[in-house]
Amino acid sequence: MDLEKSPAERPAVPAEGCLTVAIRLPVRIVVLVLVVPVRMLWDALVVGGRFLRDTLLRPVGRVLQWLAWAVFVWPWVTLWRYAVVPVGKALAWLGYVSLVVPAVWMYETVLTPVGHAIAWVARGVGAGFAWVLRGLGAGFAWVLRGIGAVLAWVYARVLTPVGRAVAWLLRGLGIGFGAVALGVYRVVAWLVRHLIVVPALWLYEWILAPVGRAIAWAARGLGWLVRMIFTGIGAALYWTLRVLLVLPALTLWRWVLVPVGRVLAVVAREVGDALGHAWRVAGHLSLAVGRFLGRLFRWIFVEPVRWVYRSVLTPVGHLVRDTVLRPAAEAARGVGRVTRQALAAARESARQTRADIRRMLFGTPREPERVPLAKDRREPGAAGTRTLGSSTTALTKD
Repeated sequence: MDLEKSPAERPAVPAEGCLTVAIRLPVRIVVLVLVVPVRMLWDALVVGGRFLRDTLLRPVGRVLQWLAWAVFVWPWVTLWRYAVVPVGKALAWLGYVSLVVPAVWMYETVLTPVGHAIAWVARGVGAGFAWVLRGLGAGFAWVLRGIGAVLAWVYARVLTPVGRAVAWLLRGLGIGFGAVALGVYRVVAWLVRHLIVVPALWLYEWILAPVGRAIAWAARGLGWLVRMIFTGIGAALYWTLRVLLVLPALTLWRWVLVPVGRVLAVVAREVGDALGHAWRVAGHLSLAVGRFLGRLFRWIFVEPVRWVYRSVLTPVGHLVRDTVLRPAAEAARGVGRVTRQALAAARESARQTRADIRRMLFGTPREPERVPLAKDRREPGAAGTRTLGSSTTALTKD
């Protein structure tokens, strides 16, 4: 059984240069020397802060919280609970009694009957208007039907023959005017073609087109010349900037800044790793020093105090309790018991004296008369009950 991983399965370890190995140990030693005091001071501050938080800040915070509640919250809660809420309920009840109840009474006893009456009157008036409008509509419909019949007769017997005659006359006039307009159009078209269109075409083909081509060729030549000038200027500026700025900057970046940056990156990485390693080692050292100081404080202060408390103070306290405090407590309880008995006897004597004085002044009070209880009206007993063989009526009673 192979307990080791094969070379293919082992994680690849990144190769480290000689610069990294040469920088690592001195940097870690220097950083450890610098970080250990800082870590011990930090741990001391953390312990002191926790002690201060548990012993001072937390009780003070609770006291301040209670004071803030008592000063800022409790008065407003009391005001809301015992002043605003009762006043609000009283105002709500007053509003309900003074506004809602009269409004409901007014709606139920006044507005509802008045509304029903108005609705009944409106229905009656609407029915009357509907009957009148139906009569007027029927009359207007009869009149309109008569007018329509008259207009139909006029259209069929008068307007239709007159319209046909006017249409025949206008058709003849239209044919004549069309022939005249066609002749005029043909004459005008021949004149426009030979006086305007043909000269304009000749002018465009033999004068304007050659002149336009010459202007376009000159513009293309001028554009090519300007483009070549700007191309030469751009090439000159490009090579000037490349030789004067780009190549020096590229050389500086490639042969100076990149190596320096790599060295600084290695140094920064090693310093960071050294800081982390030193912080962890300083934590272990601080923990060991803290435990040593804790044990030393326990041996110097806590154990002697505990021994004094267990061996000296506890026996002395038990002796004082058994010889002084317990007899004193028994005596105090006896005195209290005697005092309570004396006070009870005095109260009883005062009560008897007040009763005797009341009897001498007003006499003995009469005892209340006893009222006889009413007769039991529940079901009669066994002797007076009805059975199948006897009856309680006057006719069938044995």
